[in-house]
Amino acid sequence: MATQRVIVVGSVRHLQSSFAGPLRNLSLPSHCTFYPLLKPQRSPHLSCRGSILSSQRYVSTVQGTVKDASSVTTRLKNLFLGTAIGAFVFLTYLYLTDTRAGVHQWLVVPSLRWIFDDAEEAHEVGVKALKTLHDFGIHPRERGSADKAKDLEVEIFGHTICNPIGTSAGIDKHAEIPSPLFALGPAVIEVGGATPNPQDGNPKPRVFRLPSQKAMINRYGLNSEGADNMAMRLRQRVREYAYAMGFGMDEAAERRILDGEAGVPPGSLIDGKLMAVQVAKNKTTPDNDIKAIQKDYVYCVNALAKYADIIVVNVSSPNTPGLRDLQRVKPLTNILTAVVEAAKRVDRKTSPVVMVKVSPDEDSEEQVSGIVQAVWQSGVDGVIVGNTTKRRHDLHLAGYSLPEREAAILLEEGGYSGPQLFNRTVALVKRYRRLLDDGIRLSRSTDFQSSPTIQKTDSPNNQPPSQTPTRKGMSEVVAHKIEATVQRDLANLKDDTPEAHADSKSQPFIRIPARHNPFSSHKADTNDPPALSSSSHIDQLPSPAGDTTSTIEPSPMVASLDSTATPPTSLTYSMTSPTLDTSSHFTPSPAQLVPPTSLKNSSSTPPTPSQPPSPASQAQKTTNLEVQPKVIFATGGITNGTQALEVLNAGANVAMVYTALVYGGVGTISRIKEEMRAEIRNQSHSK
Repeated sequence: MATQRVIVVGSVRHLQSSFAGPLRNLSLPSHCTFYPLLKPQRSPHLSCRGSILSSQRYVSTVQGTVKDASSVTTRLKNLFLGTAIGAFVFLTYLYLTDTRAGVHQWLVVPSLRWIFDDAEEAHEVGVKALKTLHDFGIHPRERGSADKAKDLEVEIFGHTICNPIGTSAGIDKHAEIPSPLFALGPAVIEVGGATPNPQDGNPKPRVFRLPSQKAMINRYGLNSEGADNMAMRLRQRVREYAYAMGFGMDEAAERRILDGEAGVPPGSLIDGKLMAVQVAKNKTTPDNDIKAIQKDYVYCVNALAKYADIIVVNVSSPNTPGLRDLQRVKPLTNILTAVVEAAKRVDRKTSPVVMVKVSPDEDSEEQVSGIVQAVWQSGVDGVIVGNTTKRRHDLHLAGYSLPEREAAILLEEGGYSGPQLFNRTVALVKRYRRLLDDGIRLSRSTDFQSSPTIQKTDSPNNQPPSQTPTRKGMSEVVAHKIEATVQRDLANLKDDTPEAHADSKSQPFIRIPARHNPFSSHKADTNDPPALSSSSHIDQLPSPAGDTTSTIEPSPMVASLDSTATPPTSLTYSMTSPTLDTSSHFTPSPAQLVPPTSLKNSSSTPPTPSQPPSPASQAQKTTNLEVQPKVIFATGGITNGTQALEVLNAGANVAMVYTALVYGGVGTISRIKEEMRAEIRNQSHSK
């Protein structure tokens, strides 16, 4: 009996071609089925129904249901995981881009110091990082609506700025990051300094840290890429803003922005904020050639003034040989006069104001008085009090020993900046405020037409009688003012008609501040002058008839003025009306007097931030003899909100920071403002 075997290898065609004879007539049992394969396989594909040898099984319905349920669960898990990752990334973005995040102060700053031993290199990396992050829209910024409460607003140069905090030059030496700096919260930033031609400054290393003192020493030497290079960056910034606002990106669009059609200051491009541009002379310009020095400053003004709200004249850098010698009266007056005239010729509807930056080391009576004299004679609008110091005494507590490395660094040549300068800054601000305001007080007397030089005498008795205002003279001034007011009102009287009555209802004769109005619900302070008193309104009266010269000559300083005496230093920055204490210096409240000199210097009506003054108002010379108080920015050692309030109440209008920002990181400005608000609240509760 022949034995039959089932051999299935490959396809039927393969079987027939491989075997002859018996396999040609091969037949399979009835219970077996042969499934031909499309391709040759190494194992047979045989299925026998009812046989345990079957190699194929059908999937059950239960298994399919389980598989579908597993697929839905997996999808839900993936959705949840993706949402969690997205939320984590978004919250991390919000945290890291918030200036209040502690990581900026406690991780980023120490990491930069640890990675980069050279302080200048660390600073450059930080600037590039801020610029790159801003380009991608992930830069640190002050979130929330802190300044929208308007509790820290101040008025300078006819603009209402959102807070009195600024950043000093040196943070952004080449105007690379003005927009990222504004995003950190200051209302004023200073970029520069710029010199006419590029210059490298002093050899490296030239910046040194003293971490235990949170201080620095630098001898940059005014390294600059040149005024033209900075102007190119600022021009590009204006054109990008014009494009974003729908004005286009050409020269015509740039002019429209600079002329105020966007309703923002042409320098900062942000409502409620101002940008200052610092200018200086080249190191190679001869120190004894005043004409050449004037040309240096004027060149920078011509290149940069149209993109600035404030021009800062730097004559106080300690790292440029001979620069501080320019703070003597005659050369300083000549330089400042040239800069003021150049700023007035700027090719836009409004001209930038001019400030001069003075050294904290030039603090003798003669030096301070000379600078004040130059300020009045040249028509400069304000003073930035403070810079780095070359002095090294009284920089740390008695008995404290610096680490060996820092003690060696302290001997390095250059300008020192740090918290230890704060007391000097406050004292110097008080002196400048007193001397500058003394010029205002004397300018309102009939004896103002005396010699324009500042006379320094040993006693009041040595001063010529014509230079000392007497009680009788002041009484005559008041009488003249009252008479002039009467004559003015008589000249402005209208006919008794219904139209005149309607106009008079919408245009009151005198606008009385709320705290001086006896019919107001405002709770009067015991230190306020009596309601409707002459002391609160006498300064609003016009000057005597016939004394309407448009150019105000500087007044002589009263010899009896004790410049060392300081006004009260109590923190009186009001939460409801954040103006400085008028009992400690002469800065008037905006509700009491007209605001300081506006960006439109000759405009009699100061513009609002969203409405720049018209060209016609700039061309007209004001006939009002109301002399505007000079604005003071203070810089040097300010590290917290309490110190900022103290320097503001000492006479400054803006408190500027530099070293505090270097050590505190991008959240420094937000922290200082919050500390100011907390201090103001504490004072309000204690009253």
